Amino acid sequence: MGADCYNNYVKINADTFTGSSPELVLKTVFGYDSFRPFQKEIIDNVLSGKDTLAVMPTGGGKSVCYQIPALIFDGITIVVSPLISLMQDQTASLKSAGVHSVFLNSTLGWDEYKSAVNDIKSGKVRIVYVSPEGLATARIRDILSGAMLKVSCITVDEAHCVSEWGHDFRPDYLEISSIRRFFPEAVMLALTATATRQVRNDIVRNLRMNEPTVFISSFNRANIFLEVQHKKNPEIQVVKCIRRHSGESGIIYCFSRRQVDELTDALDRQGFSVLSYHAGLSDEQRAKNQTLFIRDEVQIIVATVAFGMGIDKPNVRFVINYDLPKSLEEYYQEIGRAGRDGLPSHALLLYSPGDVHKIRYFFDEAADSAKSEALLQGMVSFAAGAVCRRQSLLSYFGEKYIPSGEGQTCCDVCASGGIPLSDVTVPVQKFLCCMIRTHERFGVNYIADVLLGSRQKRILDNSHNMISTWGIGTELSKAEWLMLADLLLIKNYIRKTGEYGVLELTAEGKSLLATREKVMLPFEFSGKKGADFSPDSRSAADKPEFIIHKKISAERPVSGDAEAERILAALRKWRKSEAGKLCVPPYVILGDKSLLDIAAKKPQSSRELLDIHGIGSVKAERFGPDILRIVRAGD
Repeated sequence: MGADCYNNYVKINADTFTGSSPELVLKTVFGYDSFRPFQKEIIDNVLSGKDTLAVMPTGGGKSVCYQIPALIFDGITIVVSPLISLMQDQTASLKSAGVHSVFLNSTLGWDEYKSAVNDIKSGKVRIVYVSPEGLATARIRDILSGAMLKVSCITVDEAHCVSEWGHDFRPDYLEISSIRRFFPEAVMLALTATATRQVRNDIVRNLRMNEPTVFISSFNRANIFLEVQHKKNPEIQVVKCIRRHSGESGIIYCFSRRQVDELTDALDRQGFSVLSYHAGLSDEQRAKNQTLFIRDEVQIIVATVAFGMGIDKPNVRFVINYDLPKSLEEYYQEIGRAGRDGLPSHALLLYSPGDVHKIRYFFDEAADSAKSEALLQGMVSFAAGAVCRRQSLLSYFGEKYIPSGEGQTCCDVCASGGIPLSDVTVPVQKFLCCMIRTHERFGVNYIADVLLGSRQKRILDNSHNMISTWGIGTELSKAEWLMLADLLLIKNYIRKTGEYGVLELTAEGKSLLATREKVMLPFEFSGKKGADFSPDSRSAADKPEFIIHKKISAERPVSGDAEAERILAALRKWRKSEAGKLCVPPYVILGDKSLLDIAAKKPQSSRELLDIHGIGSVKAERFGPDILRIVRAGD
């Protein structure tokens, strides 16, 4: 954002909220009445000077967890961010709320860089964004180590990048821990949207965190409808999904640059507003395409996995995975870019067994192919599964899914009525007995192969072709054995341990074997070996057309209110115009939830504006007259 744009903003003095309460800052600056789950606890922990690891879902409000302490501390907060776009987005959002923050990176001209440094040294800013690469340079460390500066907090965003078990490992993150010797009194806050136990342990170890308090929020993004379709006519399937979301923002992820370009061209020929994003484009072109998408000038981005991290665009209504992601962590991160504003959104995964072979082709290049295979199997189990998608996804992250009871369907499996319960007592006993006969030292694929009588070299080397359970499971295909294992994991009869998903029986599993009680699970027997158990293998006649019921707001719907609809349309038009004047994305002005709240409440005064979601004192002062004019126009 250029300096001329920034000058149009009202600014809050850097020390205005020093020593204030988090609640005051939340309401006055950000315009929110209450904290989201764990935000307050995380903020209090940071303010008390304790190292903190916070695992919160995308859209869960991680940025507030360092922004509020930064305004309350009397020193600066260093925020380590992996992408330039993230820094630009965050500084723009903060400036719209009156908070002056800066970033130091290669996009700044020399005059801009000097201005940012002067603002840091003069105490005008409390939040400084840097990349891990930049933080490692002597120049930036010298700036931040100035005699007159106090560093109160070091925040590491996208902290999973420090772990080789993370889906986006970055070696430069390993150097972040060395900054602590320059600022021994600074508290460290690590933030990530998805982290398994291995990743969490890596974060704590590699960042050298000092006995951190770990907060793990729910991984459940209840507003995202999860759907998996067998990939048959992918272009047609994509077009159908886009048309269900006419005029809305969406991201489509593809495996390769070539696929990105081909799909972008195909959609463009059909008249869709679409651009591509991948490493084969110039830096300038990528930045331009991303900006057009963020500013709602383009509806759809077709991209490789490089796109999206650090983008805070809240109104992405759908994410399509054109190809299978390499892990559930990667999948979760990608679908998490939908519905960050909490409004109903859609995640569609197109799955084909051919995708698995395509991913495995690159395992030879991986530092640890066994680790890659373990991650891939988790993804395959989710995609090919026949149980509630949300239940399966949350189970992977160690969380039990408890339906809200509101009668809303959360995935395609549930929307189709689910799978009827079947008596799987005998297959379950075979599976658990095979685990015992192999001494609970192997993963699900190995157990399935033993049951199917495989003569793989390692099975023969282990003499597991000689045990009683070898070859006794040929009534099921391998895909069915993997599905059954997923159900056993969800029911907590077995669990995965260690880095490679070694299976072991739980107390419940041992009891099940001892009592030989009947086991009823949602499982469909194919009746033939090697049956197709991929998503939507049932006939088209059996499958419903899934409709995402877009309740505009569960609390204050505006549908059917003609005056509210008029206000909403006028606000969208005004927001786009204002965003252009200030050189920022429209959501930086006000998010969709704020517009809906205005349309529903129809505020008539500046005081009433402060009761609107997302409008603090600065935004009320800056945009209030225009908003009230629009609301009153129908009088």
